[in-house]
Amino acid sequence: MTDKSFELSRGQAQYPKTLDDLPNPPKTVYGIGDPEVLALPSIAIVGSRRATPYGIAVAEIAGRVAAESGLAVVSGGALGCDSAASRAAMNAGGRSIIVSGCGADVIYPQASNDVFLKSIELDGAVISIEKWGAPPRRYAFPKRNGVIAALSRATLVIEAGKKSGTMSTAEMASQLGRLLYAVPGSIFSPQSLGTNELISDGASIICSERDLEMCIALDYDRLRLTETTGNPEMGRVMSALVASPTRADELANRLGDSVITILGTLSDYEARGMVVRLPDGRYSPSEEFLRTSDRMDCRN
Repeated sequence: MTDKSFELSRGQAQYPKTLDDLPNPPKTVYGIGDPEVLALPSIAIVGSRRATPYGIAVAEIAGRVAAESGLAVVSGGALGCDSAASRAAMNAGGRSIIVSGCGADVIYPQASNDVFLKSIELDGAVISIEKWGAPPRRYAFPKRNGVIAALSRATLVIEAGKKSGTMSTAEMASQLGRLLYAVPGSIFSPQSLGTNELISDGASIICSERDLEMCIALDYDRLRLTETTGNPEMGRVMSALVASPTRADELANRLGDSVITILGTLSDYEARGMVVRLPDGRYSPSEEFLRTSDRMDCRN
């Protein structure tokens, strides 16, 4: 523990009142950082640990938009979408709340070390309902997911398999009467099966920065402080890859070009950092391309 450690017992003034909505509200919240951040308007941003470049880029956009709208970002600090959203929020001057499945003084996973430490340093917090020093245990994470959902008025789901911790967070948010936003993805992507199902079941669809900005404005009564910029046109190849990561031969067949032509284009795009080749041989837009080009709009 550090001099920034705190414990909030149920009934205390700083104890998050939103946790009282849980079926079994935690008796104590353990944390490191600034407990006052727990009283700020916040949005939970969650997604797959095995996020695609698309998922990472969207999480970064969402974290930035939330921060620029004056919302704290709540996540589990996991690899993939969670940590990407929290990093982006803090880089944009916002505050991050990490809800850990271990003790608040235990960093897990270690790959998210920077997110945990920066959250504390920048007047956010790392909190847990597990006791100090508690190691990662499987049963603790569903409880952690409930806390993430309860803390915020809305939960944004970036990427999620049908059976995943992210979906359990979304289900708890729905049960608690919280708002649910979801980002659509390819019907061929396992990581988007859950999000597409949420949209089918009535979650608010987030297809662009503007969609998220408007949902926040309407649901939180908060205006974003930074204007977005226009976007350049995408070519046929990049448009197809944004829709779904694809192998070169499949892309050639879809676009009616020769494989040689498509491979040449992909090699050029890869050298320019616009695409990456995935381990299974498919090509995908790079995180940098998606991030800087604002390719979140699914209606183009």
